[in-house]
Amino acid sequence: MEPRKSLRAKLRPGAALLTPGVSNALAGRLVEDLGFEAIYLSGAGVTNADWGLPDLGFVGLTEIAQHTMALRQAVALPILVDAENGFGNAVNVHHAVRLLERSGADAIQIEDQVTPKRCGHFAGKDVVSLEEMVEKVRAACDARRDSDLMIIGRTDARSVLGERAAAERAQAMFEAGADMVFVEAPQSQAELLRVPGLTPGLHVANIVIGGRTPALPRESLAAAGFALVLYANAALQGAIVGMRRALRELSSAGMLSESSDLVASFAERQALVRKPFYDDLEARLAGGGGLAGGDAAA
Repeated sequence: MEPRKSLRAKLRPGAALLTPGVSNALAGRLVEDLGFEAIYLSGAGVTNADWGLPDLGFVGLTEIAQHTMALRQAVALPILVDAENGFGNAVNVHHAVRLLERSGADAIQIEDQVTPKRCGHFAGKDVVSLEEMVEKVRAACDARRDSDLMIIGRTDARSVLGERAAAERAQAMFEAGADMVFVEAPQSQAELLRVPGLTPGLHVANIVIGGRTPALPRESLAAAGFALVLYANAALQGAIVGMRRALRELSSAGMLSESSDLVASFAERQALVRKPFYDDLEARLAGGGGLAGGDAAA
């Protein structure tokens, strides 16, 4: 099944589809190899990993599109893409959706923060008017060429205007055509579990390790009615721990060997980036019986 159709088929209230976020294609390969069924390209992850900067609106559409293309090349999984606040007004959102759809996105998330936006678990956020966010969702829906491409509307209103305003925005985004809604940063277990009951439709639970929203077992989130459970930066946070441990050992011991349990083996690394496939491809296409020889004979 095509990724977009596959994603739509998997998402239903209570499915709690466990979806890790990644900041690059290599992490995407790990997610796919470990058997997850969908993947999320995190704007915060790209900002942290590529620039070493906090999630304060430093990345642009071109960077997100490039990462989407690289991820699409690397994995067959459905890809959900964090398109920040659409990089401008409704017209900018329209352009962003067109570009990201062509780049390989299967779902595109648009949020209601002002520019410059910031991490949903930072203080100091602000949101655009309800009317402007509705315009952005309508623009996103209008822009897609494939009706199976999902539009995810995210609201950060909970931290700015309160729970009732977040519920109002969730309902308005569904009415404007969003396929799924993402209420960011509920601040207690009870509040998080109330989210799917705010409105009919598909809802995202975003678990940020160390953030404002408490982590709950997938089973509890499924019982509450969430369609998707997002761990947007668990892979990146795990990578930081792993890199620090390996580099600390290198610093203290003066060496690292492949027998160390702190690093992947050379063979494991090559397998992850599919080197055997390219060895076979090179033998088939560049060897004596390869493509060039066939073309010459023709």
